[in-house]
Amino acid sequence: MTSRPRALVTAPLRGPGFAKLQQLADVVYDPWLDKSPLRIYSAEQLAERIAAESANIVVVESDSVGGPVFELDLTAVASTRGDPNNVDVAGATAAGIPVLNTPARNADAVAEMTIALLLAATRHLVVADADVRGGNIFRDGSLPYQRLRGWEIAGLTAGLVGLGAVGRATAWRLRGLGLRVVAHDPYQDDAQHTLADLLAISDVVSLHAPVTEDTVGMIGAEQFAAMREGVVFLNTARAQLHDTDALVAALRAGKVAAAGLDHFVGEWLPTDHPLTAMPNVVLTPHIGGATWNTEARQAQMVADDLEALLSGTAPDHIVNPEVLGR
Repeated sequence: MTSRPRALVTAPLRGPGFAKLQQLADVVYDPWLDKSPLRIYSAEQLAERIAAESANIVVVESDSVGGPVFELDLTAVASTRGDPNNVDVAGATAAGIPVLNTPARNADAVAEMTIALLLAATRHLVVADADVRGGNIFRDGSLPYQRLRGWEIAGLTAGLVGLGAVGRATAWRLRGLGLRVVAHDPYQDDAQHTLADLLAISDVVSLHAPVTEDTVGMIGAEQFAAMREGVVFLNTARAQLHDTDALVAALRAGKVAAAGLDHFVGEWLPTDHPLTAMPNVVLTPHIGGATWNTEARQAQMVADDLEALLSGTAPDHIVNPEVLGR
């Protein structure tokens, strides 16, 4: 091992941050997203790969980091996630290995997806596109202007459940479109509404909470029943936050007028699921954070923090800062 660091990078990176990382270390770049089928290393497989590359820095996105990885002589582990739940942080801390993360790296991307789903669902964009492509502009003798009319969103009240980085990035965009924004988040002082109050007054309900024991299934039949008639329901976080069967029932009853969803349990929705037959529902396959900007942003964050770490100063984004004094 030379004095110059050697980094195994399996996360997708690009832009000036990636160039900076290549200046800081010899980089073996092998992103998991470029593989077909997709490749996600177990901790054992990752440890073998790190050893084979003689790397002392590893930058991952989806690979599992734990156990045998921490038996190697590592300078740092970086996970390109806000919550590095693919890393055994306790194990890394016990081994004295700093764990870097990239909080909010996709906040703008997911916020934009939220707005996109809101507009697509309320203005019938998917149905309209299909009618044009299928030669059905005048479906059943009707005018598209008549058939595809919708309500404007300016002047509505949007309730955000979760006011972290994505929630805040969504909030200012909604305000810019003329909506009033309220929020529920027990961990944010400026989120001043209870969930019950938020559901009672919101024309749009948008989920931006993390998945925890307290939030799994937090929006179920009782919560849908408490919403305003004709509410628009959005979830660009995780499907585990809501009861999908209860959502289907609320859509069928007209309680929920439209919905936009960017995630499904198991990353899959069966083609015969009731949601797929509903024209007032827009479905996307967990692509909220899928922008080139996200990859550039996380590259810059990792490179900046590694530069700080290698120079003996504290990184801005470190999950276990207690290891720095060792």
